[in-house]
Amino acid sequence: MNKFLLSVSLASLVAVPGVAEARRQPPPPPPAPVRIAPTDPVELYYYSHADAPIWTRSADTKAALPVLTGILRRARIEGLNEGPQLADAIDAAMSRAAASNSPADNQALEYTASRGLVAYVQLLKKAPAGMLFGYSYLAPQGSRPDQILLTAAAAPSLVQYLQKASSPNPTYASLRDAGWKAMESNPSGPVDPRLLSNLERARVLPAGGRYIMVNSADARLTMYENGQPVDSMKVVVGMTKFPDGKPNYLPTPLIASVIYYVTFNPYWNVPQNLILKNIGHKARDQGESYLKAQGFEVISDWSENATVVPYDQVDWKAVAAGTKTVRIRELPGKLNSMGRYKFNFRNSEDIYLHDTPMREYFNRDVRTLSNGCIRLEDAKRLAQWLLGRDPTPPSDKPEQHVQIPAGVPVYVTYLTAKVGSDGQIAYSNDYYGWDGNPQKQLAVTGSGVSRSE
Repeated sequence: MNKFLLSVSLASLVAVPGVAEARRQPPPPPPAPVRIAPTDPVELYYYSHADAPIWTRSADTKAALPVLTGILRRARIEGLNEGPQLADAIDAAMSRAAASNSPADNQALEYTASRGLVAYVQLLKKAPAGMLFGYSYLAPQGSRPDQILLTAAAAPSLVQYLQKASSPNPTYASLRDAGWKAMESNPSGPVDPRLLSNLERARVLPAGGRYIMVNSADARLTMYENGQPVDSMKVVVGMTKFPDGKPNYLPTPLIASVIYYVTFNPYWNVPQNLILKNIGHKARDQGESYLKAQGFEVISDWSENATVVPYDQVDWKAVAAGTKTVRIRELPGKLNSMGRYKFNFRNSEDIYLHDTPMREYFNRDVRTLSNGCIRLEDAKRLAQWLLGRDPTPPSDKPEQHVQIPAGVPVYVTYLTAKVGSDGQIAYSNDYYGWDGNPQKQLAVTGSGVSRSE
């Protein structure tokens, strides 16, 4: 019996080859741990893209690393205080990766370089304090870490991408480069707050194309073609004091918008503060003849279908006392505060460009004299540039809107810094007190003050 069992066991072993060998093999390794999605936005980008490298994938992309560290070392003058520390961290990660060439050190280098890039690009994508955007697409776009890193990863040349990203427009680049050159002897020294403020305001200007820039700091408007200035004129901008010298703070805010049409023979909608201060009292005391002599008429409402309200249907005592409000507009004519042309562009503060009969203001060196709107030295010349032809009104009727061939962006900014022919930065008077004080820029908007004219 025992012999029989032994023979059966031996037969079983022969019939199932490899059983003995399998019993001698070590157990299989445990399954790899499940990788949890990281919360850090840079690491999450790599996790979501199977750890595909951006900086270490080729000799060309590795050549972009010293370009990035150079950008970060000067980034203090652009407002990124930790720029030099980020550059040092990238240099240290590059040294470790070069010495070991290990996957872990290469991944650490990827993370470190990408964090530096994200911090820098997010600074450049930050809108200036208090700037109004008439259309959302004019505001800086693409500030999320994944958007920044996807753009960098897709760039045909990472070096060229960095060079372009760090110089959003010629005005910004020239100011930044001149400021950095002045600090080269003491790169860790204090940064001029005036430079920081001007760079913040300059970074949203276009890189090229056709656009208008109004600089309230020097009260000038400049027209650009293909990114180059082709014409300019004086303007009058928001005041810091009344003509009699008393304080009055109504600066022209920062705006980015688009002009789509020229308005010929515009009405002037009189601001409520002027009605309360002046016009209501004179209409009460002098009667209907005062309104007719000034070209004023009372309108039922603010709609396009508004009707004229007769003088005797208005409680002028209540208007003068400020207990009743009315809409008053000035008819087109030689004395109309809008002149012959008006250039609207969408913004929440009802700011626009317009002609003016008050030509004497353009002889002044300081032209901060309006309620916030922008008066033009030569409105006809601007209309001709926008329309591409002689600006002839379609008729003598009021408020004739003529569409221009293509919308033209308009940027109302405040640049007190300019680079001279010697490569040095020269600063002009800071009439609005905005340099080094972004909170004062924020305070300009949402005041509820009527700024027309």
